Amino acid sequence: MISITLNDKPMSVEEGITVLDAAKQAGVYIPTLCHMNLHSLNMHNNPGSCRVCMVELEGRRTLAPACTTKVFDGMKVRTNTPKAIKSRRTMVELLLSNHPTDCLICDRNNNCELQSMASSLGIRKIRYSGERMRFDSDTSSHAMIRDPEKCILCRRCETVCNEVQTVNVYSAKGRGFDAVLSTAFDMPLYDTTCTFCGQCASVCPTGALVQRSYITEVWDEIADPDKLVIVQTAPAVRVALGEEFGMDYGSRVTGKMVAALRHIGFDKVYDTDFAADLTIMEEANELIKRIQGGGPLPMLTSCCPAWVRFIEHQFPSLIDIPSSCASPHEMFGAIAKTYLAEKLGVDPKKVVVVSIMPCLAKKHEANRAELATEFPHVDYVLTTRELASMIREAGLSFGELEEADFDKVMGESTGAGVIFGTTGGVIEAAVRTAACKLEGKEIDKIDFTELRGMDGVREATVHVAGMDLRIGIAHGLGNARTLLQKIKDGKADYHAIEIMACPGGCVGGGGQPLLQTYSLEGDKMAVIEKRAKALYAEDADKQRRRSHENKEIQQLYAEFLGEPGSHKAHDLLHTTYTKRGVYNINLPSSK
Repeated sequence: MISITLNDKPMSVEEGITVLDAAKQAGVYIPTLCHMNLHSLNMHNNPGSCRVCMVELEGRRTLAPACTTKVFDGMKVRTNTPKAIKSRRTMVELLLSNHPTDCLICDRNNNCELQSMASSLGIRKIRYSGERMRFDSDTSSHAMIRDPEKCILCRRCETVCNEVQTVNVYSAKGRGFDAVLSTAFDMPLYDTTCTFCGQCASVCPTGALVQRSYITEVWDEIADPDKLVIVQTAPAVRVALGEEFGMDYGSRVTGKMVAALRHIGFDKVYDTDFAADLTIMEEANELIKRIQGGGPLPMLTSCCPAWVRFIEHQFPSLIDIPSSCASPHEMFGAIAKTYLAEKLGVDPKKVVVVSIMPCLAKKHEANRAELATEFPHVDYVLTTRELASMIREAGLSFGELEEADFDKVMGESTGAGVIFGTTGGVIEAAVRTAACKLEGKEIDKIDFTELRGMDGVREATVHVAGMDLRIGIAHGLGNARTLLQKIKDGKADYHAIEIMACPGGCVGGGGQPLLQTYSLEGDKMAVIEKRAKALYAEDADKQRRRSHENKEIQQLYAEFLGEPGSHKAHDLLHTTYTKRGVYNINLPSSK
């Protein structure tokens, strides 16, 4: 520990931390746009690119960036001098002078850190005018829109993509008005190795990276009297949606969410947890067959489309080991347009399936050719944030809505389906059913707590039916890379592995409510843990907690699918993957 003086107050701090961290410990706010709090991921982010966090140091003529300046014994720092404040205002004014002024129609209006900072610094006019950078928007993907003109070069997206997720899509290039965060060869996002996990959009402080919205299209479908518009909601949505309406982190709002969807005008409201139970029936069956039939092992869960695209691009040699099961919302769409349409007496072509997901990658997944028969299984994917927007557009007072229940036939779910939304949840759900199938009877143990936690890479051994099931778990694509590399190098010996692309799993998905807790205000992982805890609480409250106990799932197999792994089940519920390599396009040959 060393002694420093901050704004004339002596304090003791750990040697080696930054002035920014020391100020946070003292409860002193220093504004910043480029810094992110990555301590919970055991990472540091100190780019010093925005130059907003400038402070005065005694004995130094020039200002110093608080985010990159390390404390030293005897240091005297002042954060609130006229010189420091004027510098911050000037830096933000310069950013505004090079920024579009379409705030009223920007996706990040009222939730833009640049906008908020300009307001907090009392900036009421743009004093600088002249040349401004000009770039075309990238609308190539179904998941995201990239608008470089709104980029302030904070490089948060680059840090998250390259360091946390290790996908390496973004890098800075050019100087002056040509400076931009771009892709290799300026390729459209769709043609890169981008997984569309949306983590870059979740940390972007402006509207430079945003989700591609389908709200208008969904409203149009709801208004069409000739369509049966069905909506399904992922487990992670119910423990995050309340945050958009001022509720505590991790609030469980399942009943209010269902009521809101009915008020919006959806004809049927279903739970993706039903399809999660269906996924487990197929996945557990596949795992048992692989174990008893000699492989290929380990079997990797395949519910996360961002992680699936990651293995297609980054580890194509391992393409044969993921489960062939489609993700739950795609399974739901396939069953809705066959079994449910038949039950309801509706032409499948008139059925519109809308998925409410915590994820941007699901938007891309819904457009994969492998996940369609005569027509796509899922027509539109909306994020948690988009659902909140629709609730506001409908003029609903969310907190005052009376709770409602999901529709039946495909609305029942177990606790196993609920925990799909958090890291370790999918594999625990699979083990709950696989253990009973391997034992040939129902077993007493339901909670496999050894599979839970927030460590980025973890492993556990579960003893069932006289054998030890060796399981690996990773969340965040950087951690997935570590685990996959061990498999590729022959250094891992697992029966099954669960991978989720986003930190914490779906509860930390790129479509969840935006949190400015990546900056100084707090720790994003703490919020993610509260959401995960809420899912486990809902699981514990369920009457049935194993997927094979779901009565509607049993009915579905009895009336339509036959048995897990049947020919019909494979046609509707399973998929294939593609070796994509480094890029999604053929580069021109050299001459």
